[in-house]
Formats: sequence, C-alpha cells, structure tokens
Amino acid sequence: MRSVTGRLMLLDTASLYFRAYFGVPDSVRAPDGSPVNAVRGLLDFIDRLVKDHHPDDLVACMDADWRPAWRVELIPSYKAHRVAEERPSGPDEEEVPDTLSPQVPVIEAVLDAVGIARVGVPAYEADDVIGTFTARARGPVDIVTGDRDLYQLVDDARGVRVLYPLKGVGTLQITDEAVLREKYGVDGAGYADLALLRGDPSDGLPGVPGVGEKTAAKLLAEFGDLAGILAAVDDPKARLTPTQRKRLTEAHPYLAVAPKVVRVADDVPLPEVDTALPRTPRDPAAVRELAARWGLGGSLERLLTTLAR
Repeated sequence: MRSVTGRLMLLDTASLYFRAYFGVPDSVRAPDGSPVNAVRGLLDFIDRLVKDHHPDDLVACMDADWRPAWRVELIPSYKAHRVAEERPSGPDEEEVPDTLSPQVPVIEAVLDAVGIARVGVPAYEADDVIGTFTARARGPVDIVTGDRDLYQLVDDARGVRVLYPLKGVGTLQITDEAVLREKYGVDGAGYADLALLRGDPSDGLPGVPGVGEKTAAKLLAEFGDLAGILAAVDDPKARLTPTQRKRLTEAHPYLAVAPKVVRVADDVPLPEVDTALPRTPRDPAAVRELAARWGLGGSLERLLTTLAR
C-alpha cells in the first residue's frame, strides 16, 4: 500500500448504509421492484462527502467480522443481542432488516466497479480497519461514522477528526478534541476509557454499575486514565467515595479485559490496496450494467461526475 500523505477519508461503511437505509424511503426501487434505498443513499452520501471535504484518498472500510471471537471471548455479552444466528465456523449472522441484506452485495459491487477501495479483514471489524489506516496515515484523516466509538481516534496534533452525521450527511458534526472536551470532558485518547466505564447497551458492554457518563468523566479528570483510576482503588488515600471504591473493585474483572474490547486495533494486517480517489471508473462496463440493473440513475451519475472533477 502506498504511503498516504494527503487527506484520507475512511468510511465506516455499514454505519453509513444503515443510516441510508433508514433515511431514504424504501419506495426507491430497482426496475424489478427490489429496494435500493440503501444503495442510492450511500452513493449520495459519498458524493456529498467528496464534494464538501475533498479527500485525496478514500477507503470504504467493511465489517469482515462484525463480532470477532476474540472480543466475545473476553466479554461474552459483546453485541450478543444482535445475533440472528450463531455459526460454529465463521462470523455469526447479524440481525439486519430483510430488505437491507440483499442490498449489501450491490453496494460492494458498485464500489468495486467505480474503483473506491473497499477493505475488510477477517476476524476484525471495520473500526479496527479504520484504526489501522489512521495509525499508518502520514497526513490528515477524516473518519465518517455514525458510531461514537471511533471518537477515541480523534487527535488534533495529527489532524484526525470524526465527521459524525447528525441529519443525513448534509449536516455533519466535525468532531475534534474541543468538541469532545465540551461534550464529554475528555480528549480522543480518553474517550475509550470513558466508554468502557460508562458501558454501552447497544454493544452489550455492561460498564461499571452506578458509573454513568458524568461520573466517568469526573474520575478521568481526577485520575487521568483507567490505569490511574485502578491505582486509586488500591490507594486508601485516593479521593474516592466508599461507594465508588466498592463499585470499581467489584468491576475489576470487567475492567481488566474491557480495554482490549473497546479500543480499536491499530495493527490489522491490511491488504495491498490503492486508496487514491478514483477519477474514472475502474470497470466502466460493470458500472453501466449495475446502473441499468438496479436503476441507480442520478445517484451514480452524480458521484461519477464529482469524482471526475
């Protein structure tokens, strides 16, 4: 993979096509009547992102494994409520709306035909792919996601920010360290500790009972990071209330493993891939065939026009 020195944009692709699916009416359909609202919505998202933020490189990061076994081994409840079917070999099947699942292969085919790099790595989530690309980047990075977990990668010194959709993709929260400090009282490096202390029901992370977001932020402000908090638990002179000390002590088994689950990996074995923003389609014939087969019309045409500029 060539060294990326320009502005790199990393898409948390599943997060974005889920938003497209729920944000675009399912009356948007292909000529055969199949819903293509997620496909067209995602193409519109990418078009707007490229127009507004001018990346030099673009990667659609994928969940090759949305619930990696190594995370589940550490915290069995991790995303357990989203499992539609457990599989003895390979990733469990995630519960996904019936009319979204058939659109995912179409999305993948269109991205490939257009020439937008698409990267998923076995045994890792898209978050981990994003974390590794971010760690390797030599220039600024824009991470586009509707998942706050990736706030942990925000780093003003390196020019890493998160573009968080508030409404569609036209209204984005440009999340830097100032935004994190204002909203959560932590910087990017502290967000993972905040998240694991607070817990996250949507990911099946229990957190520390009785420690919500505000208490977690206060503990981190007082003791610096999770390691500092755990050291304070063992220090009778540390300024912890008896209740806090008891709760943190009881949660020690969880706190011992949660960092590896919550923090995104930055050492994923990425494949060789050209991340440069494509100016012309990689496979023009496939683009034409997909546009006709799925009725992608203006959404695909607009994206191709924007990429050609």
